[in-house]
Order: sequence, then structure tokens, then C-alpha cells
Amino acid sequence: MKHFLVSLCLLGTFLHAFAQCTASEFHLEGDYLLGGLFDIHHSEHLRRDRPEAIYCSSHPFLLPSYRRFQVMRFAVDEINNSTNLLPNVSLGYEIFDHCSSTQSFPDVMKLLSVNNLVQPWDEPHNNLPRILGVVGPYRSTQVLSVAPLFMKDLIPMVSYAASISVFSKKGDFPSFLRTVHSNKIAIDGIVNILKHFNWRWVAFLYSDDDYGKDGLALFMKKIKDTEICLAYNKGLNQNTVHSQTFKQIEAQKINTIIVFAPDWTAEALIKSAIQLNFTNKVWIADEEWSLNKNLPKIKGIRNIGTVIGISEQAVKVPGVNDFIYSSRRHTYCENASQNIFCSQAFNRSSLSTEDVVAADPSFNFPVYTAVYAIAHALHNVLQCGSGRCNDNITVFPHMVLEELKKSNFTLLNESIRFYENGEPNYGSYSVVFWNHSGDAEEIGLYTFHGSVHFFINNSKIHWHTNGEVPTSVCSKECLVGFAKKYAGTHKCCFDCKICPNGSYVNITEDAYTCIDCKETEWSAAGSTSCNLRSVEYIPFTDTGAILIMLGAWALVGFTLAVSVLFAINYNTPVVRSAGGPMCFLILVCLGLCSISVFFYFGEPTTSFCILRFLPFLLFYTVCLACFVVRSFQIVCIFKIAAKFPKLHSWWMKYHGQWLVITVAFGIQALLLLIGYTYSPPESNKETVLYPDKIILGCDLDLKATAGPVLFLLSLCSLCFIFSYMGKDLPKNYNEAKAITFCLLLLILTWIAFATTYMLYHGKYIPILNALAILSSLYSFLVWYFIPKCYIMIFQSHRNTHEYFQGLIQNYTKTISH
Repeated sequence: MKHFLVSLCLLGTFLHAFAQCTASEFHLEGDYLLGGLFDIHHSEHLRRDRPEAIYCSSHPFLLPSYRRFQVMRFAVDEINNSTNLLPNVSLGYEIFDHCSSTQSFPDVMKLLSVNNLVQPWDEPHNNLPRILGVVGPYRSTQVLSVAPLFMKDLIPMVSYAASISVFSKKGDFPSFLRTVHSNKIAIDGIVNILKHFNWRWVAFLYSDDDYGKDGLALFMKKIKDTEICLAYNKGLNQNTVHSQTFKQIEAQKINTIIVFAPDWTAEALIKSAIQLNFTNKVWIADEEWSLNKNLPKIKGIRNIGTVIGISEQAVKVPGVNDFIYSSRRHTYCENASQNIFCSQAFNRSSLSTEDVVAADPSFNFPVYTAVYAIAHALHNVLQCGSGRCNDNITVFPHMVLEELKKSNFTLLNESIRFYENGEPNYGSYSVVFWNHSGDAEEIGLYTFHGSVHFFINNSKIHWHTNGEVPTSVCSKECLVGFAKKYAGTHKCCFDCKICPNGSYVNITEDAYTCIDCKETEWSAAGSTSCNLRSVEYIPFTDTGAILIMLGAWALVGFTLAVSVLFAINYNTPVVRSAGGPMCFLILVCLGLCSISVFFYFGEPTTSFCILRFLPFLLFYTVCLACFVVRSFQIVCIFKIAAKFPKLHSWWMKYHGQWLVITVAFGIQALLLLIGYTYSPPESNKETVLYPDKIILGCDLDLKATAGPVLFLLSLCSLCFIFSYMGKDLPKNYNEAKAITFCLLLLILTWIAFATTYMLYHGKYIPILNALAILSSLYSFLVWYFIPKCYIMIFQSHRNTHEYFQGLIQNYTKTISH
């Protein structure tokens, strides 16, 4: 109640002052009144002699506001002279200099009064207020303070400059509309500028009020998922020490500064930058001061760097300058000294007409549009048409509000419409640059209704860095193939680390992670993608493979030839001493062993891997078992028969040699069956040794193959022992020496292969393995069988019973002595 009484007292004082000066620029009678709230003066501080009063400065900052005030008067005058819009209906206005939100209530009460009375407890729509709608006020904070009073009775409030995002909430502001875009659109435009020039390390200076704080919140939200970092932010007011702000910006090496503040705040900041020699920065201006007429022309403005800004695309209002000239020639009853609230008084002598005409045209078209929007809404409510309107309709503000929401008319080639939340559904932004002539030159365009389009003509910008686009980053971009590593709290500050072999960095997806390549891919250190590994194995067409396979076929041919020769000379002493029927078993097994060689080539599969080892291990076991028996028989005949005749007779009676061979074959077959059942050989891909290759091979389980290999080694050892025991047998009849030599070649072959296998792990291992097998087979064929073939073909005299009998008798005589 106390505050309400104070307001009534203020209203009384105001009405007294207003009664002293009625014929002024601030008031016009008409059939319907519009309210206007413009901050023509700037509220600086309270007067010391009258603490309850406001001291309103006539600072040059307010020239644009006075011009906007004249635009509203011009729009009303133009409508009243129109024969199409509101014919035979006159519009009037009641405009107040809304220089202070703190002392603004008398102005608002005047607009809300009915017959100079305000009845706050009346039901809505019971009485007709003085006005049908309000244009203004300018600042968002001013709107927040007075809007609830108009919202109560759904009186349309069309703001031409209040842009904070909270006004989009229709639940709180049901009768609020605006002809200027919200801060969200402006922030989107600013962020697009940053992205266009790749400026990522920025400062955000904002006015310490609702407008600036809303801009900061929107900016932080907008850059959240981008590469832009807010390195520094600061709220500006009349007590801000600019030198401290500049020192902090310089300390963080920030080269791009966004200033989101009214023109008077921005002007104070820029002048301080010039005075303090704060130079070589990029300044991004919001629409509040991007078209400032004074700053681009002051001395030293070039030293601060480059100024780029965004602004509502300028739409010139034709005829307004002539109206201002005409209006300034009229004389009004004005006495500012008598009106302590400076509500409807203005000392016009302090401004020249030329200054008003040349003032910043920002928001002129939004003011013009606001007046025309209300006029069109009233036109529809009054059902105007055919040169007249319906005088019998009682017009309430909420009726005008409903028609305002449906607005759809063309004004200066612009289609005027509103979204459901009261936002304008028209217009675009210009990107401007303060050129060396002191003008805000349009260099780009930002459209956002329907499809979004952003464009800047870089060639029109004259940078302070001698033609090169300035940079503003915390850390320089990493070289190709380097991943970022966070260094500090900001994502823009990072170190660079090279991605090692087998990994890459994809900056379009995640610039901070080295991604491992797939098993089938590889990459060198510092890569941005992976390459497919080359898959290597020995194909059948490889030269080495062809030669080895020819060697295997030759082996088969030789074994067949030897078998034929041995069959022809089957009953001769050479064949009988070589083993008789056992020779054919050895030759067949040597031929079967050669099957393994062919499966070392081609792409390895499980079946190929099994056949690489199974035939050789199984049939070579039979070969060795035969030579073990053969070595034992040689020793038995020449050494054991005389000393152990019973053992010799038992061996001959029960065919001990075939029994040993059969048992050896059975044991090896069983070991192979168990091993292959437990863990059969499988194809594998060697991906560790060579980063750029995949070597296809066969994987052997050592536990599964240990049994067959050890058994084969044990046979080889027995064979070597028995053959070594017969080293002193007759020179011309010494099978043991031949077997020993073959075994030595066999051992040396596999030692050489094992050594190579340990040192080399390339794709040619299968060729070496096949070569070792082939060498093992040829060692017995060449050094055991070929000499006997030579005797049978070229020395037939040594292939007689008499010759062999003589050798045996001579040896018997030698050992008996």
C-alpha cells in the first residue's frame, strides 16, 4: 500500500507538470491513442538537491533515441493522411521520455488511467484505457519493469528494441510482441562470424544488465558444442575499470573481443581502448552499436584494430527526414526546468536538425513497423473498408491484440508477420565493417527465415594485420597426424602428440583421440587414416613354389624309376642287401611324403594346414622305422649273429623288422590322431611382426605336435646309433655309412631351417619349410638309393653273389683274428 501511495503521489506531481505544457511533440489528440515510451534522455544519477528526482542528461548518445521518437510521430502522421489505412479515423499518441525504469511508473500510470484514474482492482475490460497499445520502451530492463502492468489488461505492447529471450515466453508476457529479433538471432550471427574466420579464443564483454546477461547466457549455450572457447567475460557498467579488463585480455592473448552492450557502454569502452593504447584486436559489435555514427570517425579508432558487427538490415523509411525538418520548424510549449521527471519535455535547442537527421538509424524501421502493425490491427477490428470504418464497434485492447497476432501486410516491400510467440517473421541481418572512411560498410548477409544463409565478402575487409586475417586461438592447430591433448580447463588449449604406428586421428570426428586401426589395416606414425594391409602368402604361381613343386614331381619320378629298376633287379645281392622288399616300402613312403610339399602354397586353410604336416610326419616315420630296422639288421648280421645266435634266429623267425615298422607306424598314427583331435593345425594371420602386412600361415599347437615330433626324433636317434655302430663294416658293403650320412644331412637341413625360422618371419617361410622337407626326402633317395642304382647299371660285376660272398668271408676272417 505504501508503494501504491507513493506512485499516486508521483502521478499527481506528473499530472501537474504535464498540465503546464500540453501542446508539445509528445502529445497528439486522436480518435484512438497509442502510447510511446522512448529514452530520449539518459539517466545518469540522482540530483543531490532532489534525491527523489532523476537527472536526465542530454548526452549525444540519445540522438538515435530522439530520432526514433520522431519516426513514431512520422508514422502516425503518415497513417492519419492515408485514405486506405484507417480512413476517417485519426490516431493520436501519448509519448513519454522513459529515461529511468526507477521513476517510470507515473508515465505508465498515465497511459493506464481511465479519466485520469487508475483502478487496479477493477475486473479486466470493464473500462476502456486511454490507449490501445504501447510502442516501446527501448531497453529490455525497462520492458521488464513495466510490462506486467500492461499484460494484466492484455494491452498490446510492441517493443522496437527489447531483445532478451525471456519475452518469447507467452505465459509471462501474453500481450507482448516485438519488431526486432531476439538476442538468440544476434548471437547466432556473431557465432557465425567467429566460425567463418576460425576465431576460437574470444572475450565476451557485456553490459551488466538484463540485455547483456541474456546475451552471455545465449552465447555460452551456442558455443557449447563448438570449437569456440570463451576465454574471458566481464560485465560492464559505469564503475568498470577498463584498464584492468584490457590487462586481463592481453594476459590471455585474446585477439577477438565481442562487445554485447548498448551504444553508450560500448562507446565508453572503445574510447578507453584508444586512450589506453589497447591495440590490434578484432572487435565484434552487436546491433546496439554496430551502426554508431560517432565512433568510426574519432581520432585513433584505427589503432584499436578491426571492427566488424551485425545489425538489422537497414530499411530506409522514406519521408522521415523531411518530417523532422518540418517538425523542427514548429514551436512547442516546452520548459524542461519545470518537469523534474523529464517525461514530456525536451530542450530542442541543444540539438541541431542536421544532427538528428544524421543520427544512427538503428531500430527506425522497427519503430515504424510497430506503429503500422497496431494501425493495421485497429483497421481490422473496426472492419474498415470502402473508404470508411465501423464507428459502432467498441474497441478494447485485447481485440487489437488478437488482430496483431494475425498481422500480414506489406510495408516498404517487407512482408510483416509474427510468429505465435510474438517474434517477427521477417527481416535479416547485415554484417558490417567499419571502413577507413568512417562508415559502417555492409560486407555480408545473414538470413534465417526459412533456409539459413550466411555470407561474408572477405575482400571488402581491410584488416589491421596488413591484409591477413587475424588469428585468435589459444593453441595453434596440430600438424596433420597429431592428436590434441588437453592442457588446462579450456578445450581450445592443448598440446599435440603424434599418433603412433597402427593408429590415426580423424579431426572431423574426434581430434583428441588416436584411433587404433583394425586388424586388417595399418598406418604409419602421424596418419589420418588407415590403409588396408597387404595379405601375403605363397601362391602356386610363385617362382619358388613352381621350382619346389617341380622338385617334388621329380622326386616322385625318381622313386618310380628306382622302384622299377629295383623290381627288375629284385633278386640281385645289391637289392637284397639294401633291404629287399623294404626298399619298395621306403620308396613309396618317400613319394607319399612329397604330398606335403604341394600344400605349402596357395591360401592356407584348415585342410591345407593339416596336409602340410600329416603326410610327412606319418610316412617319414615309416621311412625312419625302416632305416632303424635296416641299421639294426646290418649290425645284427655282422656283429650280433655270432655272439647272440638265438636272438638272431628269433628275429628272423618272427619277422622282427616288419613288427617294428608296424608298431612305429601305429604309434605315430595314434599320436597324430590324439594331437590333431586336441588341437588341429589352423590357418592364422600374422599381424604383429609387420605393421603393413598380414602373413597368412598355419598355426601349430606345440603341445599337440610335441608327441609326433619327439617320436620322429627318437627314431632318428636310434637310427643314427645303429648306423654308427656299423661304421667299420666292409668298405664295399657298408649300408650303415650311407644311412649315417643321410641322417647327418637330415639333421643339418632341419638345423638350418630352425635357425632361419628364428631369424626370419616373412611370407617365404612356407617355401623354406617345403624345401627342408624336399631336402629330407632327397637325402635318402640320392645318398642311399642312387649309389645302388649306379652299381646295378654301371658296375654289374659287383652285383653278384660271388662278389658279396667274398666280402663277407674276408670280413669274417678279419674279425676272427
